[in-house]
Amino acid sequence: MRWIGILCLTASVASADMVTPTRTLRPGTVITSADLALLDVVQPGVFDRLLDVVGQEARIALYAGRPIPFDAIGPPAIINRNQIVPLFFNTSGLSITTEGRALERGGIGDRVRVMNLSSRATLFGFVQEDGSIKVTR
Repeated sequence: MRWIGILCLTASVASADMVTPTRTLRPGTVITSADLALLDVVQPGVFDRLLDVVGQEARIALYAGRPIPFDAIGPPAIINRNQIVPLFFNTSGLSITTEGRALERGGIGDRVRVMNLSSRATLFGFVQEDGSIKVTR
């Protein structure tokens, strides 16, 4: 019975992998499966499954053979800096819609700074699936 436990423990340690790029990826690059490899190394705070990384965008430079930390990638940007985007603000029955200029790149769910074109005020909001910004206070 002890041998079964040791074999299970050894098998789980031996199957641990770490996702690394096969080449240097610049920020803004959308990651494909051809860009990735698995190494048999255990390290906390890094990706261990290829499917979690494929289709994401590099937020920082990713170097070949180095692990990919959780905060180094994110969803691909759907708005670019200086792009004109619709702004929406809803609270307590009040709904305001206007246009703004994105001051940062952002993907779905990212918090970005935007400038209201009417008032020139700088606001923060979250990127929506349709490319609009839901403004927060």
